[in-house]
Amino acid sequence: MALKAELHERVRCAQQLLQRAEQLSPGVEGGGKLCGKLRSELRFLRRVEAGQLQIKESHLHSTNLTHLTAIVETAESLEGVVSLLHVFTYQDDSGEKKTLVVDVVANGGHTWVKAVGRKAEALHNIWQGRGQYGDKSIISQAEDFLQASRQQPVQYLHPHVVFAFYNGVSSPMADRLKEMGVSVRGDIVAVDTMVMEEGCAGEDADEEADSSDCSDEEADDQEGSAELTRVDRSKVVASLEFPIQMKVEECRRVNLDITTLITYVSSLSHGRCFFSFREPVLTEQAAQERQQPVLPSLDAFMEGKELYTCRTAVRDFQVILETLGGPNEKERAERLLARLNVVDDKPSERTQCLTPSSKVNRRSLIIFGTGDGLQAVTMTANSRFVRAAANQGVRYSVFIHQPRALTEGKEWRATPL
Repeated sequence: MALKAELHERVRCAQQLLQRAEQLSPGVEGGGKLCGKLRSELRFLRRVEAGQLQIKESHLHSTNLTHLTAIVETAESLEGVVSLLHVFTYQDDSGEKKTLVVDVVANGGHTWVKAVGRKAEALHNIWQGRGQYGDKSIISQAEDFLQASRQQPVQYLHPHVVFAFYNGVSSPMADRLKEMGVSVRGDIVAVDTMVMEEGCAGEDADEEADSSDCSDEEADDQEGSAELTRVDRSKVVASLEFPIQMKVEECRRVNLDITTLITYVSSLSHGRCFFSFREPVLTEQAAQERQQPVLPSLDAFMEGKELYTCRTAVRDFQVILETLGGPNEKERAERLLARLNVVDDKPSERTQCLTPSSKVNRRSLIIFGTGDGLQAVTMTANSRFVRAAANQGVRYSVFIHQPRALTEGKEWRATPL
């Protein structure tokens, strides 16, 4: 009866956890994946509850559900969550491609969090070499996270790695993680050292550790007494909670591409959006501008930063301006260009490795590549190029906005609203 009561409670908790996850998922990449894992877990527990599977104590202590609970609680604790269960690809020291799952990507991509649900005893035993074959210690996992994060810069800064422990972490492990540059969240607990005369040194009550029993061969290998470091979770040395938002130094350099230059000087962006144009795309942009003006977001992003553009962008922008621009748009362009640092075309090395295509043209390679070489965030409305480059493995730091065309010269034949 006790097992059945506990089973009912686990089902209830899984249902509540799914509801919380569904509230997180709208607009967050990977939210559907997280909910799918929770639904799968809930189906399994309900099969046990319906008698389709024989009740075992292991059914009541699902490793997956413990971990998924930690992910949901982590996501609820952080600001700017952009992705859940995100898979990153990186190269190890030998050059071999590896994949890494980051439970929560937060703070606009600047923070990677691994949520850990295992108990402190299990984690410590594995670190001490007393886990099951194939168990990877948290320290080894932290090394992977740090290596991968160094290859996935966000605005030219490496993501900050955080390990969040929901069932505690031993003080020596926490100290080692901090030395490596990993932030620790959760209860940091003390350890006691004692002497075991014989038998298995890796005693652990946590079903998730699966390392409480050792083989006869392991017992035979122990000569005389062995020193055992045992975690005492009743002795909490420190308890570290998540801050509401982790501060990140923002990239101070901005590179403007042609689409941004045009958008910034367009009559649409300066109050002349109450028209119905003959061209459907211009009418659509005018409607977007009436609903959500683009200029305030551009100014806010550019404020207080060093503004750059390359010579190719300026030359082609001026050609477009001479062909399509009206007098007010041309005047605004002069004022804008006077604010910018115009630099020579110098695409970054990784940009030169991209294969040209219909979406990856030479002009975009020069403009985005020069910004990348400057370690500047490129402002653009050209999301097609950004996606195409990412598909080839090059992810640029960008600020994407809605496009606005030059329309002053077409107002005479448009219908005022």
